[in-house]
Amino acid sequence: MTRRLGRSGIEVSALGLGGWAIGGQMILRGKPDGWGRVDDDESIRALHRALDLGVTFFDTSDVYGTGHSERILGRAFSGRRDQVVIATKFGFTYDESTRTITGEDPSPEYVRRACEASLRRLDTDYIDLYQLHIGTRTDAESLAIRDALEQLVVEGKIRAYGWSTANVDQAKLFAAGPHCTAIQHGMNVLNDAPEMLATCAEHDLASINSSPLAMGLLTGKFTKDTRFPGDDVRAQDFEWLQHFSDGRPRPESLARLEAIREILRSDGRTLAQGALAWIWARSDRTIPIPGFKTVAQAEDNAGAMAFGPLKPDQMAEIEKLLRAP
Repeated sequence: MTRRLGRSGIEVSALGLGGWAIGGQMILRGKPDGWGRVDDDESIRALHRALDLGVTFFDTSDVYGTGHSERILGRAFSGRRDQVVIATKFGFTYDESTRTITGEDPSPEYVRRACEASLRRLDTDYIDLYQLHIGTRTDAESLAIRDALEQLVVEGKIRAYGWSTANVDQAKLFAAGPHCTAIQHGMNVLNDAPEMLATCAEHDLASINSSPLAMGLLTGKFTKDTRFPGDDVRAQDFEWLQHFSDGRPRPESLARLEAIREILRSDGRTLAQGALAWIWARSDRTIPIPGFKTVAQAEDNAGAMAFGPLKPDQMAEIEKLLRAP
């Protein structure tokens, strides 16, 4: 099961894997912004297993683990670089020695420095998809960044670029660049993104979907009694945590999931596989990138491709149930 990476024409697996969790711990505003402890050897085994199961698209960021996630991908795909499509992101500044996120830098000069640093960590001489990671900039800043990215394409350091943003107007601005090919944005069965999907269709862009499993909620592993440990990002009070509060899943999110559970599990799928199937059914441009920390999670995610998208009647029933009062 494959999809086209927007106007670049690059073919990738319909499912990618996201590298936030395997970066390990980092600190944002004095609080943990990672997913707890990680086992690097297990991360590499999971990446190898995913590739063996047909996953060819891997997304990360230089800020995940303040460089550590990129290094893990570089180790995992050493000698197999031609078999994978690697996407990474830039824009945040950080201190690797303390694993602390320190701010943002939208300057064209930083774009180049960040790209060259990512190339070293990934142990590669090119990046397939290079994405701005900071969500909102002024139009002047955005155009300057876009110009810098076009120059990196000319130099062969990147093949294409995109933006990780929820802002439709910013996405359209970037889309005017000849080598812009993708927008990464949050989307899952509990949080649809119709405007961004329409923008991607209008400009022939791939829709790369972060948080396709709602930060793990859609795996069905959590209950009202779940309490996340202090080193887990879901235990924090970041304003962008839609489905978690006070270190627990929000009851209303659990209730919405329960309403559609059986449809997502139809045809022999796991709950997570059903959530990914919903995304594929929304548009033929979507490429969900669920996170992972273990071989088992990579296998479950990759296994969704064998089932393909949900059927139109299943999609209609889910929409009906989620709209019910």
